Amino acid sequence: MPVTLKLSRRFYQALGKDALNSVDAAYRSELRELADLQYARFEARLEQRLAELKSDLVKWMFAFWAPTALGIIGTAIAVVSLLTRQ
Repeated sequence: MPVTLKLSRRFYQALGKDALNSVDAAYRSELRELADLQYARFEARLEQRLAELKSDLVKWMFAFWAPTALGIIGTAIAVVSLLTRQ
């Protein structure tokens, strides 16, 4: 018979099931509170990184959009100036 099973049986005999179940419930509630706190921290960090990612994305979008827009405007001005010469 494994040692843990012997110890478990002795604890149940000495303390009773109610005492061990209340201790188990206390540990479960502490573990749940700790897990909830850790999840809240993770969610806050994730939200912060997502906000940073969005701001970087906007910067890169503008960096690629602005030269393209300038090229289109320059081409349109060149076409209009060529059409008005004639």
